[in-house]
Amino acid sequence: MAMASRKLLLLPCLVLLFVAAAAALVEAAQPQSTYIVHLAPDHPALSLTPARGGRNALLGPLLGLPRRLSAPRPRLLYTYARAATGVAARLTDAQAAHVAAQPGVLAVHRDQARQLHTTHTPEFLHLNGAAGLLPAASGAVSDVVVGVLDTGIYPLNRSSFKPVGDGVNVISLSVGSTYAADFYEDSIAIGAFGAVKKGIVVSASAGNSGPGEYTASNIAPWILTVGASTVDREFPADAVLGDGSVYGGVSLYAGEPLNSTKPLVYAADCGSRLCLIGKLDKDKVAGKIVLCERGVNARVEKGAAVGKAGGIGMILANTEESGEELIADPHLIPSTMVGQKFGDKIRQYVKIDPSPTATIVFHGTVIGKSPSAPRVASFSSRGPNSRAAEILKPDVTAPGVNILAAWTGEASPTDLDIDPRRVPFNIISGTSMSCPHVSGLAALLRQAHPEWSPAAVKSALMTTAYNLDNSGEIIKDLATGDQSTPFVRGAGHVDPNSALDPGLVYDADTSDYIGFLCALGYTPSQIAVFTRDGSVADCSEKPARSGDLNYPAFAAVLSSYKDSVTYHRVVRNVGGDAGAVYEAKVESPAGVDATVTPAKLVFDEEHRSLAYEITLAASGNPVIVDGKYSFGSVTWSDGKHNVTSPIAVTWPESAGAASM
Repeated sequence: MAMASRKLLLLPCLVLLFVAAAAALVEAAQPQSTYIVHLAPDHPALSLTPARGGRNALLGPLLGLPRRLSAPRPRLLYTYARAATGVAARLTDAQAAHVAAQPGVLAVHRDQARQLHTTHTPEFLHLNGAAGLLPAASGAVSDVVVGVLDTGIYPLNRSSFKPVGDGVNVISLSVGSTYAADFYEDSIAIGAFGAVKKGIVVSASAGNSGPGEYTASNIAPWILTVGASTVDREFPADAVLGDGSVYGGVSLYAGEPLNSTKPLVYAADCGSRLCLIGKLDKDKVAGKIVLCERGVNARVEKGAAVGKAGGIGMILANTEESGEELIADPHLIPSTMVGQKFGDKIRQYVKIDPSPTATIVFHGTVIGKSPSAPRVASFSSRGPNSRAAEILKPDVTAPGVNILAAWTGEASPTDLDIDPRRVPFNIISGTSMSCPHVSGLAALLRQAHPEWSPAAVKSALMTTAYNLDNSGEIIKDLATGDQSTPFVRGAGHVDPNSALDPGLVYDADTSDYIGFLCALGYTPSQIAVFTRDGSVADCSEKPARSGDLNYPAFAAVLSSYKDSVTYHRVVRNVGGDAGAVYEAKVESPAGVDATVTPAKLVFDEEHRSLAYEITLAASGNPVIVDGKYSFGSVTWSDGKHNVTSPIAVTWPESAGAASM
């Protein structure tokens, strides 16, 4: 009987053990993700260092995890103590939710994957040793350090880990998201805030998600956001048709040319208008030049698909999405890329000619004879600002199309596995190329003016940027072929020599940015992610609107055709004349009456900084408003300096008499 009782007692114990073990296995099987845990500066977890394999038995307890959430064990990846304070750790969703509620934890965000926003340009920027920014900064240029965040850098090198702690002066950030998160959830915005607080200029790529609206990333006002534009260097390759028509394109093909005309076919008639690998009809393609359409697969891959099907050449035509933007690629077979308009004409020729033929003529490198430059790339991401509508983004544009750069031997020039070639240099396009140009200019400005703040450097680059191309016309947008707007080009194309002596600057520091966050309606706990001290986030005296940040541009959002808005600004005289007198010249946006008060700024030794306000009032007549936006500018001039700020006005979505 006693034996039977023991057996009866043993059975539930075994069941309990089995259930507990099963629960532990289920808990341990929960997937972990990488989280950024923002901590108060005195949090004990900041003292930890990643162990081999990332495991650290103390991390869970220090983050306040109870025993029931201890498995799987959290993995410590990094600790941050400069631009931000916190840790990167592998946690389950349940662990992350629990940690977020613990004392001393400011915020917990799941890590986001960031995308890359990926010679002759110094001459195009007029940087030379005779005069201007370069000689002014050459006295001790090695004193300025630029931290670069991009690919092509060995990540295990010790210098790659702590740019802020290592004392850099400029951070060049050629990465970003495909969308812009709220600033308090954006690790780049948070880290950049900490860097700017330490006097570091943060330059970042706007992204390659154009030409749609609201596509710009890295759009916090303390970041210098850079779009991409062309230079006056081209790699022309003409598509010459059998009827004698010549359509200009571009190419980096370096192999044997065709040297004669060949039959021409349209890819849509051969199984795949996009020239996808394995989709072209070999019987229709063999021995012919194929007209392919841009989109979906890589541009060079399309030529490879033609070659694999027996084709001997490719004409790659843009569609409406890419417009007239041309990107030179190192094609595997004789190829050229043409814009949408030329592509439509070539397609029509193939359609109506009973025996269409073509050849491709390559012209190598040509400088100064290209179409107007600069022009904004269609891929360059655009505004309006999706998170702070009264902050204009992008800030500026810079060379970012067909840029010569060093290249890794671990990848082909096309970055395709089917490409066996290896080269030490490559021609690359993207805002990842334009951003380093501006980062370098910021470094030169910091060297020439070490007393300038990051905001002053940014202001100098923005207010001296130019908006006319080398033909004297407004810089064009390659997506449309029409004039670009401040939502496309920002304040304009950088002009480094003018930025050396901007006359006036719009300055700001982190206290101004905290006021900006208050004006956005952020809570003290959300702002604490930036300040790392909730008591600093005092919003009792916040600005009336986020657009009152002392920014060198204006972006107004009007609620009706009777609405008006007033912005306040302060400018500091950094020119050589302490007694300079500046007068305002206003180009009012269509449908807007823009008024600057006072219209004259008189500086002296005691008044180096002066304030003004600008009122943008709708004229009340929506008929004269062309589209959703209107644009203008305000320029302060003393006869020597022209300090220009763009004005962008967004109108109500539903135009008409009902708004009046």
